[in-house]
Amino acid sequence: MLNQQRSLSELPKMSGASQAERAVLEEEFNWLLKEEVHAVLKQLQDILKEASRRFSMPSPGLESQLKQENFILGSSTMDQVKGVLTLQGEALTQADINLKSAKSNQVMHFTFREEKQWKLQQIQDARNHVNQALQLLSSRDDSYHFKTGAEVNKLMDAVMLQLTRARNRLTTPASMTLPELATSSLMKMFSPPMPGDVMVNFYINLSKLCLTVYHIHAMQPNTTKVNPAQTCVQNNPTTFLNNAKFEVSHVQKVECVVPWLNDTLVFFTISLQLCQQLKDKVRRHFRETGIRNNNNVAPCPCYCKKLRNGAGEI
Repeated sequence: MLNQQRSLSELPKMSGASQAERAVLEEEFNWLLKEEVHAVLKQLQDILKEASRRFSMPSPGLESQLKQENFILGSSTMDQVKGVLTLQGEALTQADINLKSAKSNQVMHFTFREEKQWKLQQIQDARNHVNQALQLLSSRDDSYHFKTGAEVNKLMDAVMLQLTRARNRLTTPASMTLPELATSSLMKMFSPPMPGDVMVNFYINLSKLCLTVYHIHAMQPNTTKVNPAQTCVQNNPTTFLNNAKFEVSHVQKVECVVPWLNDTLVFFTISLQLCQQLKDKVRRHFRETGIRNNNNVAPCPCYCKKLRNGAGEI
């Protein structure tokens, strides 16, 4: 009975301690929304501006800001394909390629025609996604006051979506079908023109710039029909071109490492980690304070138990 009376007498003190603790936690959460969130947004902007600068084409009159870089194509297992590629941001401005013919073993030499450039769609798309992420971040300047954790999480989710898409464009090679390669404007860029039994494709794979050469030959017509719109060449080495059936007889691949592409992938990883860390902080503070978000979610059970215990022990 005495212990019960003592417990009842301590309730106001325990309740007051809980309210004070909650007030401190709410103040910390408000500081997080007002100060730390904007600090993270500024850090994200700085990182993504650097990423965007790496693969953006220069503005007119400012060509010197983005230098042209030469990369030597090579493979440790073959010497049938050699060459040098000149890359400026998202554009291949020159290609100098030597191919050894699979039939005659003769070396053929090809270069881009004068004033021709080949835009790498993967880099263009990655740049566009980064710029969209930057627009999202800049829409919440230092004067903006975040009212809820849910609002912060919504912004972080939108930024992370754009960064994930940007990263995926660089980590997933661009696959093309034989008909797509045959009709691609890339095949019209070379001098002298590529022979009819050779097709090429440039693409990005992680931090590497890759060139794949497909040697094709005509097949005797038969009753088997092949869908010309099948998936990539590797999965569908047989197709129809100009009503004739062709098959890929040989594939050669060479590549070169582009250091700034690797830097860009690192920037994406760091930015995604920062976004997730901020979301985790918001979630942790929400659980500790029981502050309701826009959906009027009730305080979490852990906090309710804290209130019941008074001393803050769970």
